Amino acid sequence: MNHLPLIIKREYLTKVKNKSFIVMTFLSPLIMIALIAVVAYLSQLNNDKQRTISVLDDTGYLKDVFQNTDNTTYTNLRGLSLNDAISLVKEKEDYGLLYVASVDTSDVFSNNIKFYSEESPSLSIISGLEQKIEKRLRDIKLQKDGVTLAQIEASRTDIEIAQESFEGEKTSKIDNIVKLAFGGAAGYLLFMFIIIYGNMIMRSVIEEKTSRIIEVIISSVKPIQLMMGKIIGTSLAGITQFAIWVILGGVLLIVVSSIFGIDLTQVNTPQQEMMNQAMKGDGAQAIAENLIAAIGNLPITNLIIAFMFFFIGGYLLYSSLYAAIGAAVDNETDTQQFMLPILMPLILAVYVGVFTVIEDPHGTVSTVFSFIPLTSPVVMLMRIPFGVPLWQQGLSLLLLIGTFIFAVWFAAKIYRVGILMYGKKPTYKELFKWLKY
Repeated sequence: MNHLPLIIKREYLTKVKNKSFIVMTFLSPLIMIALIAVVAYLSQLNNDKQRTISVLDDTGYLKDVFQNTDNTTYTNLRGLSLNDAISLVKEKEDYGLLYVASVDTSDVFSNNIKFYSEESPSLSIISGLEQKIEKRLRDIKLQKDGVTLAQIEASRTDIEIAQESFEGEKTSKIDNIVKLAFGGAAGYLLFMFIIIYGNMIMRSVIEEKTSRIIEVIISSVKPIQLMMGKIIGTSLAGITQFAIWVILGGVLLIVVSSIFGIDLTQVNTPQQEMMNQAMKGDGAQAIAENLIAAIGNLPITNLIIAFMFFFIGGYLLYSSLYAAIGAAVDNETDTQQFMLPILMPLILAVYVGVFTVIEDPHGTVSTVFSFIPLTSPVVMLMRIPFGVPLWQQGLSLLLLIGTFIFAVWFAAKIYRVGILMYGKKPTYKELFKWLKY
């Protein structure tokens, strides 16, 4: 008799009715959103901080270079010595003093600029000052060579190389960013799902083994049915928990933003500031249009279908190995010696995806690792947005399914013997012996 549906139902209900599972399901989004809100609030406070920077320019080269912003006010000091200027800035409790010493020529200008402050200045503040000064000095040098400001402005040209395939498909730099974002999100999601819920399956097997409940269950259920029931039941519980996290997290984000007035986009302050500056420019509309076009160029149908198959295949493959480890040991401490062979391919897949697929999605390294079953779920999901032939996807999926079937057979052999073994820490040599039973 096939008891698999009953085992799946039992595993699923046992997990979702567990008090710790329920608490973490609803508490985790609260903790995460609270942390994000605190970081965003602190970042927002930092962005809203008013800074006054005094400028003492003995050269006169930087006149009218520094313009006041919403959070930064520049005060030009004249007719003061450096010591008097420092004393004045301290007395007024300004953010800092930018001092430009007198020089004979602008060629040695950079060696005579200092910024005085009570504490270490912000990196973004210093970088902003440097950019303004560099631009001004560049203009001065060109003017000395007989180039007018009008000619300087006219000489500045923004170049964006148009990209087009031999088949006539137009793309842009934003296309690669969007493709990378989709592929990276899919690969990272699978990686985290395997780590979190694979460990949950392993702990479930260990708990039932140590409580001796498994001895009663195994008398009427085949080991492979029990193992698959645990994997599928735990997976469904994980999907349920993940869905609740997404829904509850989205609602909490909206509530926190609206009620407490916290701008959650302020978490990545430097990146957000650069993006805002870019969107304020003349090319904002072009950027938006390119972004929409990039999303439209994605093989959405292919991505969804491939994500489902590779996600399920990769998760089931690793889950069977986690279940085998749980059956082979008596406690979580003993699992450490067997975890490295499982984690290494996952870590390697993420490494290849991040550092290789980005640079060359169709190169030899990316292609080879997208066919290796232990790394293909992550690497192939990151390659697909860049356009992978269907025959490569199909071959990779067949290899993944074949390896999953072999892993289930391999894990079932260990599971069948291991779940009834107590009091002994197994070695790799003993695990291979169990395969012959």
